[in-house]
Amino acid sequence: MGKWKCANIGSFADVRGGKRLPKGELLSDTPTGHPYIRVVDFVDGRISTENIKFVPDVVYPSIRRYTVNAGDVVVSIVGTIGLVAEIKPELAGANLTENAAKIVVKDNHTIVSSFLAYFLKSQYGQSEIAKNTVGSTQLKLPLYGIKNIEVPLPSIDEQRAIAHILGTLDDKIELNRKMNRTLEAIARAIFKSWFVDFDPVRAKAEGRDPGLPKEIADLFPDEFEESEIGEIPKGWKIAELGDVVEILDSRRVPLSARERAKRQGPYPYYGAAGVLDHVDEYLFEGVHVLMGEDGSVIDENDHPFVQYVWGQFWVNNHAHVLRGTSGISNEYLFLFLKQVNIRPYITGAVQPKLNQRNLKSIPFVKPPQNICTVFSNLTDALFARLRSNTDECVTLSRLRDTLLPKLISGELRVPDAERILEANA
Repeated sequence: MGKWKCANIGSFADVRGGKRLPKGELLSDTPTGHPYIRVVDFVDGRISTENIKFVPDVVYPSIRRYTVNAGDVVVSIVGTIGLVAEIKPELAGANLTENAAKIVVKDNHTIVSSFLAYFLKSQYGQSEIAKNTVGSTQLKLPLYGIKNIEVPLPSIDEQRAIAHILGTLDDKIELNRKMNRTLEAIARAIFKSWFVDFDPVRAKAEGRDPGLPKEIADLFPDEFEESEIGEIPKGWKIAELGDVVEILDSRRVPLSARERAKRQGPYPYYGAAGVLDHVDEYLFEGVHVLMGEDGSVIDENDHPFVQYVWGQFWVNNHAHVLRGTSGISNEYLFLFLKQVNIRPYITGAVQPKLNQRNLKSIPFVKPPQNICTVFSNLTDALFARLRSNTDECVTLSRLRDTLLPKLISGELRVPDAERILEANA
């Protein structure tokens, strides 16, 4: 960065804080036209709208001044400090949490907002953020601290080129993630229709067209029968989850943070709710389903924390490791667990826990094998694409994270970075 002149953020931008809701007021899950950006919505350098909350219409007037515009750079200032994102047009007008601040560039001839965002995400920007963080008990990045952050200033054209290269990678990552959400939604919709709502059976029982190819529709019965858990398609069997899963918990090995620090490597280390680290060996290989055993066990909708994982990986002792058996694919198992009400099977008042015995006892309606096979044939391609997209995201993220500090520091110039992108296209 010695090649470029530097300036403090305060010299070319305004810095303003967000605002909490008035005391006693709550955010809404129902869209109101007033999205509210929380720290939890900062995901991999962008603001995720997947779980966005909204300000109720009656509350909005009291905090309407604390909004963001497209191009603003937002940074978290309390709790997890230093998360950074640039506001995209679809979130213009959203309210901002008091635990974040916005940086509004007022001199577009000095700096490009997207370049500023990438600088703050880089190791150099994060170092500047840490240097300007204050507090001994409760750390905080104050607004004046943000203004004091020193930023390198290559030419505007070079800033735009750097931001374009990194943004191209981020755009592809985001596109893959959106596609994956669509692919999973399609698979879940088919699963729910066939195996939860029994739509094909219901349609045939009522003399309606089930809307499926004849060879598939013919596999479904045209009537129901009573069972101990209620009405199910005739000829389908009532089982327990333990009858159709293999539990591989005995192969799990927990590693402490200190042990993991000594054993850094390429293999994901999974906990109950996601990847916690990467280590130098793996315990499992292939497609598996992980289900929270303790801690992160149940979500706000009474569904379990479930992960669909593949490749080579390590799992700690907080997640059950499962594989489908008896003709039930791992994908079928994953989709089944995503919609099951897990609350009746949870124990522990302070620390929620799902033990193996309760896990195995979850009721399971088992269709005939020919229907399971057809379902697998329909969904295999969806999940294969999902896995491919996710693997590509990992590769693109690594490339972005390699290029970011080199471009920001001037160690790597734009033409060289473009050649690297072409080689990895």
